[in-house]
Amino acid sequence: MIQLEHLGKTYRAASGEVEALRDINLTIRDGEIFGVIGLSGAGKSTLVRCINLLERPTEGKVIIDGRDITTLPQKELLALRRNIGMIFQGFHLLEQRTVLGNVSFPLEISGTPRAKALDRCRELLQLVGLSDKENVYPSQLSGGQKQRVAIARALATNPRYLLCDEATSALDPNTTRAILELLKQINRDLGVTIVIITHEMKVIDRICDRVAVIDHSQIAEEGRVADVFADPRSQIARELILPQERKALETTGGRRLRLIFGGAASRQPIISRLSLECQAPVNILFADTREYEGTVFGHMIVELPNEERDAERIIAWLNTNNVQWEEEKANV
Repeated sequence: MIQLEHLGKTYRAASGEVEALRDINLTIRDGEIFGVIGLSGAGKSTLVRCINLLERPTEGKVIIDGRDITTLPQKELLALRRNIGMIFQGFHLLEQRTVLGNVSFPLEISGTPRAKALDRCRELLQLVGLSDKENVYPSQLSGGQKQRVAIARALATNPRYLLCDEATSALDPNTTRAILELLKQINRDLGVTIVIITHEMKVIDRICDRVAVIDHSQIAEEGRVADVFADPRSQIARELILPQERKALETTGGRRLRLIFGGAASRQPIISRLSLECQAPVNILFADTREYEGTVFGHMIVELPNEERDAERIIAWLNTNNVQWEEEKANV
């Protein structure tokens, strides 16, 4: 288990202090895939680098398996880092080494006997689908293949945790899906706890169990992916989940409501029933559905009639039929 308690990180620059993280409290459970999402500059990359102390926090604790690693002497910290693999957006492969040489590099550093190291590396190359590339150099690989090599290298020392800092940001959509499926397989088959840092909600809802949304150096909200998607509470979560919402709301007319559907309700003809039973039209400005863990979740932004009596009748119908809704503002 990874626990972050009152974690803070402040950089000191010539122009003054820059607060990158403020009072971060998170628990990442053993065996889960945990996502951290936020816009550029929100502090998410600093957060993940604080977990293995590549960035040392200014305050707070990083507790891994019950030990506050910020208090460990350097020798013990280096030993603990073998339990924490890390992959990056830029791959960071050694261009002068073959694929096999890249994957074996951490084992060479740790003093693993060569024969044992080579067996382990070939096992990992088979896992990531690159058994036929062991003698190839990075310059001969595609972006997706390079990331697979980076994943194999990160797994070389049998880590319990894998930190992924924007690991798919440089990849095309098809390659991203393949890499995410590989990470799910690693989590399922090897039991590795995975922390994913990203700015893309599609990465979160494809692979993560839980998610924390970070904004301006703080955690804006946290929870199961399905819950955060179905009912985002913070403004930043809504921007990340519904990026088209701003454009949809640039219209004029009556009051606007955001309807939230989950489970069986997302498959019901809510709008048709509403219009027929209330004898009042609604204008659909935006709609989106996604599937998570076999359950469909959806959002819809509708514009009510200008006639207040019709609008109130529609709201009463939504309440009676237990449809979750909230008022929207056109300038959100």
